[in-house]
Amino acid sequence: YVDCVIQLPANLFFGVGIATCIIVLNKSAKTDASVLFIDASKLFVKNDNKNLLLPEHLDKIMKLYEIRKDEQYLAKLVKNDDILANECNLSVSSYVEQEDTREAIKIDEVNGRIKELVDEGNELNEKIEAIINEMEG
Repeated sequence: YVDCVIQLPANLFFGVGIATCIIVLNKSAKTDASVLFIDASKLFVKNDNKNLLLPEHLDKIMKLYEIRKDEQYLAKLVKNDDILANECNLSVSSYVEQEDTREAIKIDEVNGRIKELVDEGNELNEKIEAIINEMEG
């Protein structure tokens, strides 16, 4: 009977700081043997110490629900067999890929900077050694 699972933003309801989900049940015959997972956890605006869903956020969630198709980082239509294979896990994050917002690291630049620092360290060590030899000498 599970038709859709919608992950909502955290801190949306008074007295509830954690994220909540809506599970949509459909007792009538479904056209497909699948469950739609919608990650709406990023669809909100901050209002003082609460998060708010604006009409455009609700419209986006409804559109995703109506079209029942995959949309990167937002929705994933998962076959019931795949859910069963995943131990009946209905967690949205298990199916909807999260966007990678980490800063891209340019490894060649990092390696170049490391080489510069090592060379600079070697130069300083040589200067320190020269000063010590001069003081002893």
